[in-house]
Amino acid sequence: MKDRPGSGTHFDALETRSAEARAAWLAEELPRQVALARSLPGYAGALDAVDPEAITDRDALAALPVLRKARLGHAQGADAPFGGYTARPVQGFAHVFQSPGPIYEPGGDAPDWWRMGRFLHACGVGQGDVVQNCFGYHLTPAGMIFESGARAVGATVLPAGTGQTELQVRAAADIGCTAYAGTPDYLKAILEKADEMGETLRIEKAAVGGGALFPSLRQYYADRGIACLQCYATADLGNIAYESAAQEGMIVDEHVIVEIVTPGTGDPVPDGEVGEVVVTTLNRDYPLIRFATGDLSAVMPGESPCGRTNMRIRGWMGRADQTTKIKGMFVRPEQVAALVARHDEIARARVVVTRADERDVMTVQIEATGGEPAVFEASVAEILKLRGAVEVVAPGALPRDGLVIEDKRSYD
Repeated sequence: MKDRPGSGTHFDALETRSAEARAAWLAEELPRQVALARSLPGYAGALDAVDPEAITDRDALAALPVLRKARLGHAQGADAPFGGYTARPVQGFAHVFQSPGPIYEPGGDAPDWWRMGRFLHACGVGQGDVVQNCFGYHLTPAGMIFESGARAVGATVLPAGTGQTELQVRAAADIGCTAYAGTPDYLKAILEKADEMGETLRIEKAAVGGGALFPSLRQYYADRGIACLQCYATADLGNIAYESAAQEGMIVDEHVIVEIVTPGTGDPVPDGEVGEVVVTTLNRDYPLIRFATGDLSAVMPGESPCGRTNMRIRGWMGRADQTTKIKGMFVRPEQVAALVARHDEIARARVVVTRADERDVMTVQIEATGGEPAVFEASVAEILKLRGAVEVVAPGALPRDGLVIEDKRSYD
C-alpha cells in the first residue's frame, strides 16, 4: 500500500483502509516504536520492564505510563535541549524550535515531517494553490509545520507570518493567494483590511488551527465564499486530527494513536465519554509514547461520511488540567485519582468547590458500592490535604463530562 499523496478525494490509501488492515499495520509498527523509545535515556525507568513485542494495540499501550509535559520539561532542563527523548543530536535535525516553558521541539527535513499535508489535502489545497501562511515562523514551529504540509500537496507558499496586515493584503492581492493557513480569527482581520483598502482577494480555502473556530466565524467565511476547516495539532506531535469537508468531527491522523483517558491518570474512558487526549506518535525521529496533551475530547462513533475510516474525535473540548486552589491549597486531578485508587468500592470521584459565607467549601462526590463515609472522609483529608464533606452517590450518578474538579465559585 502506497503512503504518498495523490490527486483524488483522499490523500492516500491509508485513509480508507479497513479496521483490520489498520490494526495489522499497527501491530507491526507499535512494537518497533516502543522498543526505540525504551532505548532512549529519557524513558529510563519508565519502560525498563516493558516487553515491546507485547505492545501491539491500543489496549496493550494503555498499560504503559503517561508522559506529561512537565516531565519532558524537567528532563530538558537537566539534559538540554531534548532531554534524552530522541536518539539524534541537535545537528541531526533541520530545525530546533522553542515553545513557552521553555520546551524545545525538533523539526525534521523528511517530506511532510509533521503530517500536515493530509489536512491541507482535506481542505482542497493542492497544485495551483498559493497558501498565505500566517502562522509564526519565529522560534515556534507552526509556520514550518504548515509550510511542510503545503509542500506535500504541491502548493506554493507565501510565508507571511503574523502581523503587518496591510502588507499581507497587498501581497495576497498581488500574488493571487487562493488559500489561507493560520489562526481562525486572523483571516477575518485580513478580509476586513482588504475591504477597507478596496482590494478583492481570491482566497477560497482556509486551513486553521491554534484556536477555537466558532460556528459564527465559520459561517462568516462561508458567506464570503471561503470553505474553512480546522485541525488539531501541537508543536510536539504535529497533526493529531483534522476535519474533512463532511465537518463531522475530527479524523485521527494515520501515524498517531489517540487515547482518551480519565484526567490525571492513564486509564482509558469508554468511547463517547470526555477525557484527556493522550497521543503516541509513530515518528521515529521523536518517539513520544502516551504523551498527555492536557486537552479534553471524546471519541465519536462510526466513520466519517467522507470515506475516511480512522477513529474520530470531537475536537478540542477544554483543558484537562483542572488544578484548583481551594482554601489556599492546590487540589490536582492526580490526587482525586489517588483517592479513587485507594478504595476498591469507589468507581469515580468528583470534587465540587463552592462559596458560603465568603469561605471556600469543598464537597467530594463519590460513586461507590458500599464503604463507610467516615473512612472516605479520612482519605480525603489525607490525600487532598483538606477536609471536606463527602457525598456518596449511586454508580452512574456523576456526569461523564471529563471533570474531576468542578469549580462553581463565581468570579464576577
